[in-house]
Amino acid sequence: MNVSRRDFLKLSGLALGGALLPPTPPEEAPRQVQSLGRAVRAISIYNRPSLNAASRFIMAADTVFNVYSTVLSNDDHYNRVWYETNGGYVYSGHAQPVRWELQTPVPKVPAEGFLGEVTVPFTRPVNSSTGKTGYRFYYGTTHWVTGAEADDNKVIWYRIFDELDKSIAWVRAEHIRRVPPDEVTPLSPGVAGKRIEINLEKQTFQCFEGSRKVLDVLCSTGVYLRTEKGKRIYGTPSGDWSITRKRASRHMAGDDLAAEDFYDLPGVPWVSYFHWWGVSIHGTYWHNDYGKPHSHGCINLPPETAKWVFRWSLPLPALDRKLVEGSGTQVIVT
Repeated sequence: MNVSRRDFLKLSGLALGGALLPPTPPEEAPRQVQSLGRAVRAISIYNRPSLNAASRFIMAADTVFNVYSTVLSNDDHYNRVWYETNGGYVYSGHAQPVRWELQTPVPKVPAEGFLGEVTVPFTRPVNSSTGKTGYRFYYGTTHWVTGAEADDNKVIWYRIFDELDKSIAWVRAEHIRRVPPDEVTPLSPGVAGKRIEINLEKQTFQCFEGSRKVLDVLCSTGVYLRTEKGKRIYGTPSGDWSITRKRASRHMAGDDLAAEDFYDLPGVPWVSYFHWWGVSIHGTYWHNDYGKPHSHGCINLPPETAKWVFRWSLPLPALDRKLVEGSGTQVIVT
């Protein structure tokens, strides 16, 4: 659905006064800010880096906060990383690492469009048909930009097409970075014997080139479902599979709106499918808690790690096609 210039300018009036901007990072002197975090839900601020510590107060979901240092807890826990912030400590699994990087907008988008990546903690798109803000596009998410338009205040907005519901939204262009082709060039394209090994019990994700291990990280797979004959069964299908399809961006959503575990996630980045159910390896922005099952079946990785896998594995990645298909890298799930 396209929106007329007149209607667009009417919609963009919502931006006056910064109504569609996420909050600016807090200024807290005199400590040196190391990085930024975004609370992925309402989370506790603890008086020391431990899940057994006292909670001082609750931080609201989508709060953007300063990180002054990264520390390790003494807890016997799969994830011991904590962030020091104003007033105490935040468990890293509940906070997305983010940046605040405004971009120079591209005033004219090529006919074929381009892949864009959000570079602020979050931005609020305006739906072209309703004139309202709905989804938030979060840091690291990817979206297909199909056009650009300037409003009466000479602010440039990008038109985003959503393949799932066929809707069009407008996003402030300074919040979106165009992903250049050299960031998606294949890694080790001529190397034979590539494979991926995923251990459901240990929540490990490893990549091999022959006998050489080239990546070894924690992931989050499908949640534990039940035990059959002494074996734990997870939502991720075990077996010997291979990557068959890739999408640099995908709006993922559940089928049953009334389901307790319904999900609706626009802009999931760097998706590599390996099972006919639609199970894939992809970047994640709704948690940072790798080492524990969290998903409905997919393999959750940090966006930059998922991007590496997207580039390294077969079929070869491409930015000039929204869907890449072919017989690809072996994926062994045990």
